[in-house]
Amino acid sequence: FTGLYTAHSSIPLSGSPSDSWPHHTDCIQANEQCIADATCSSRFRTLRQCLTGRDRDVLLSGLECKTALEVLQESALYMCRCRRGMKKELLCLQTYWGIHAGLTEGDEFYESSPYEPVTSRLSDIFRVASINSGTEPSVSRQNACLDAAKFCNVNDACKKFRSAFISACNPPVDEQCNLRKCHKTLRTFLEKIPSNLTYPLLFCPCKDKPCAERRRQTTVPSCSFIRPELPNCLEIWGNCRQDPVCRSRLADFVTNCKSSTQTASGCVRDNYSACLGAYAGLIGYDVALNFLDSDPHLLSIGPWCSCKGSGDQETQCELYLKEFTQNRCLQNAIQAFGNGTDVVHKQNRPRTPQTTISSWAERRNLLPDNQSDSNTLYEANPRYVQLSPGYEECQLPGTHNLCF
Repeated sequence: FTGLYTAHSSIPLSGSPSDSWPHHTDCIQANEQCIADATCSSRFRTLRQCLTGRDRDVLLSGLECKTALEVLQESALYMCRCRRGMKKELLCLQTYWGIHAGLTEGDEFYESSPYEPVTSRLSDIFRVASINSGTEPSVSRQNACLDAAKFCNVNDACKKFRSAFISACNPPVDEQCNLRKCHKTLRTFLEKIPSNLTYPLLFCPCKDKPCAERRRQTTVPSCSFIRPELPNCLEIWGNCRQDPVCRSRLADFVTNCKSSTQTASGCVRDNYSACLGAYAGLIGYDVALNFLDSDPHLLSIGPWCSCKGSGDQETQCELYLKEFTQNRCLQNAIQAFGNGTDVVHKQNRPRTPQTTISSWAERRNLLPDNQSDSNTLYEANPRYVQLSPGYEECQLPGTHNLCF
């Protein structure tokens, strides 16, 4: 996977997308326009040939490839973008990378996102959430993660797709987890259900360990996230870049969660909603991020991988890993979501998470609501339901309020 970090081209990318993109079309429409134009179609085929094979560095330095790129930079194809969850998203992304693969200046880890920029703010999400729930958004006095599950279960679609991934990612004790099926149902849940219902599950604010543990287990880490052994980070990033969608989600995270010390938000793009959306977009892939422990006061977040065994690239690997584990933009975005505003009221000092492998018993000790926390779960004993040793959730008679 050395190719992951090697710049494949010295071609100057005049017209490269900037932080303020001009009006652009999606890549499927742009491809159709290019096919209808004989010159564009011919140059696009040429460039794709330049990007294939082991000698593409040599090919890209040739006159024919340079000419093809110059022509395409003036076409709708070069500035085209895609939308997450759009119809034919894979085809759109394949078209995008057909031009941009291998043409990133400098380090390929920092590729630009192929997705259209997010213009919504966290305040928009909270406004929709308050309309749906009939209440003003606020931090729960009890367990915000439990409240988020309750609001999801009130919505039939949210309950249906959440139950699907919980079932797929939490097999019986005597059965092995089907990782591919688990990841697919997770991706479906996040693509089908709006962010005003999914974000509270993923980023619910916590003041105690039971809440933080529930948040950590939202995506059932024993199946979807944790492995018996920590894989090498370079390997999972390299494998991700072989898949157009995973590659796009990784680039989207790097683009929208890039930290800055020059902005009050801590984000280069100053958009918390875009960063949280990029975080959610990684879920269902091996490069996903999750809370690494149940400390409610410090946000210990990272991918399930290690830089050990990276050889002479270990230093560079550690540098990239900090983009996830010590990401000021992401931490501020999660805190802002917990505050119910785009403004950060309190910041925690970042710390390097200690990724330790839990025992199999610990990894299988999932909270019962991961199986189902619909109202039927509490009908047998509506007063108390045992969660795990030392934790109980209660249901007040005649209400839907749950608490620890």
